[in-house]
Amino acid sequence: MRRLLAILAVLLAVSPALALSPDEQLGDPALEHRARAISAHLRCLVCQNQSIDDSDAPLAKDLRTLVREQLSAGKTDAEIMDYVVARYGEFVLLKPRLNAGTMLLWGTPFAVLLIAGTVMILRRRRSVASPEKPLSEDEKRVLEQAMQ
Repeated sequence: MRRLLAILAVLLAVSPALALSPDEQLGDPALEHRARAISAHLRCLVCQNQSIDDSDAPLAKDLRTLVREQLSAGKTDAEIMDYVVARYGEFVLLKPRLNAGTMLLWGTPFAVLLIAGTVMILRRRRSVASPEKPLSEDEKRVLEQAMQ
């Protein structure tokens, strides 16, 4: 049982590296490190919840190759990200940029929390501030009989 758990732990630890084949890796370790950093921020357009570094999809492989080609051509990380976004759109980014187009996306959770908090405060104030209606004579009589 221990042997099986050890094998499973090794497979889980190595699984993210399985998407990147050895022929894709760059010879320069510094460039490869930059390629991995860039790839970690790009979404696989097929898988959608994985970075291109973690995905086995052919499109993810093409994007990894594109990133490595751009790095080999001497482009900066920002130039590569801008190129990929220009080619595939903002959706390719795992973490969208904050700009006028994504302001609604970033602002909605805060707006919902603000509105919900305001509504809760107003309801609480209303319930505390509302005066209680005095009991009628019939209600007083029923209450006295119930208490005896």
